[in-house]
Amino acid sequence: MERCEILIGGKAGQGPNVLSEVFAQGLINFGYFVFYSRDYQSLIRGGHNFNQINFSDKPVNSNCSKADVLICLDDATLGLHKKDLANKGIVVNFVQGKGNMYYAGILFKIFGLGFENLKSELKKLNKFDENIKDAKEGYDVETRKMNVVSGGKKKNFVLANGSDAVASAAIKSGLDIYYAYPMTPATPVMMKLGQRSLEHSSKYRVIEVENEIAVALAGAGSSVVGKRVMVGTSGGGFDLMAESLSFVAMAEIPLVFYLTQRPGPGTGVATYTSQGDLNLALHTGHGEFFRLVVAPGDNDESIKLTNDAFYFSHKFRIPSIILNDKHIAESGYFFDEKESMKKIKEIKSSVKVGERFNSYESDKSMDSVATEDAKVIKENFEKRMKKVKEIIKEASKFERVKVYGNTRKGVPSIGDYSNLKNITGNKSQNLIISWGSTKGAILDAISDGKLDVKFVQILYMSPFPAKEVKNLIDKAKRVLVVENNSESPLSRLVAEQTGFIVEDKNKILRYDGRPFFSDELAEEIRRRIK
Repeated sequence: MERCEILIGGKAGQGPNVLSEVFAQGLINFGYFVFYSRDYQSLIRGGHNFNQINFSDKPVNSNCSKADVLICLDDATLGLHKKDLANKGIVVNFVQGKGNMYYAGILFKIFGLGFENLKSELKKLNKFDENIKDAKEGYDVETRKMNVVSGGKKKNFVLANGSDAVASAAIKSGLDIYYAYPMTPATPVMMKLGQRSLEHSSKYRVIEVENEIAVALAGAGSSVVGKRVMVGTSGGGFDLMAESLSFVAMAEIPLVFYLTQRPGPGTGVATYTSQGDLNLALHTGHGEFFRLVVAPGDNDESIKLTNDAFYFSHKFRIPSIILNDKHIAESGYFFDEKESMKKIKEIKSSVKVGERFNSYESDKSMDSVATEDAKVIKENFEKRMKKVKEIIKEASKFERVKVYGNTRKGVPSIGDYSNLKNITGNKSQNLIISWGSTKGAILDAISDGKLDVKFVQILYMSPFPAKEVKNLIDKAKRVLVVENNSESPLSRLVAEQTGFIVEDKNKILRYDGRPFFSDELAEEIRRRIK
């Protein structure tokens, strides 16, 4: 077996996350590539949560619909997930009174990871004596074995989620203050930044204020005195920041917004994923103004695009928006963090001491005094329009779109994408366009399904790489769009920017709050390109 899926289910509070992390790290120690995701209800105790861990000797960036091993931490899990078990899959039944590390021992035994490997991981946790006793009991009682390919040489990679990546990149970009009000799934960035600040006596500060309106205004206030600031929220909180977004655009205050999507409208489904806020990011605010919007698809891109957001915000004195979602923010990606962080540069604040700022149209020559003079108003609009042209010119120097696929028809070359570099010379006439967290499932679907498909990933939603995308569309016979939403705002954006209209029959959409499974997506793509 080259790729294996494990599903761990139980009640909130039974420790499925710690179990998943211990097992994932054990796999990493044996040289495997690992990806895992979390499915949990908005409950502290009870209910039903489950984690899915996928590993292979080749890169993996998504989960599959069928589990090869099902770990039941409670009675309900088997009934809920028996339908998700693959043929010849292994079930580890619930045993009354056993803690999560008992099941860790079973997992390490099934996959031949060795008890010493598990022991070294347990030393990193509290309650070592209790955990080691439970783990040894589970390890000794298990007799089954899953045949998997060797992971190979241990890699100098780490398993981290998108929130870790954004936090690390913000710190290295020169972050001075992060303002936030807790809202899933943006909260992990606040927690990660706060934890690091306390542990390392960092120079930056993490400040929680009373609501999202205060978050944005506090961010603007700190920025005008020369601080490099990021503010964070999810869709409902970003709604409340709309007026402040327009304000910082008019006053030319640099400010980075971290917007992490979950299903809406209203409270929606607070702990699940969606790509329903693209239009919110692109069009929120009153009046005419430009904002940078970037959308990472994994941890490497979360690091790079966070740095880009700080760069453009301070160079051009504009609001920048990092558009993420729950799936990226809370899923574990296996990547070379040190290599990714090498490319990140500290961004200096562009605000000068003593500057004045005004939310009114103002005469800059009069020290930002409000004006209603028609000539000055017209000149100010034209200056903002000129700035947009300068931003677009500057953005053309950055990687705004990536292309993946087959080097020639019918011959997959995407199977080894450990560095996720662009593949050029693709002759496939089937084109998939997408953005954000769908990237992982699309890449795995193309690779595992050996599909004759070219994948175009949009990184910059604004300024949109219209010329590059149109050129790729013009060379294709069939264009599909894959998104985690019901209305396909990307299709509208493509039509607006390129003039190409994606037919409804060519839109592959999922809008139940769950991410795509790569095996199901592969079959759907295959059906659409026949």
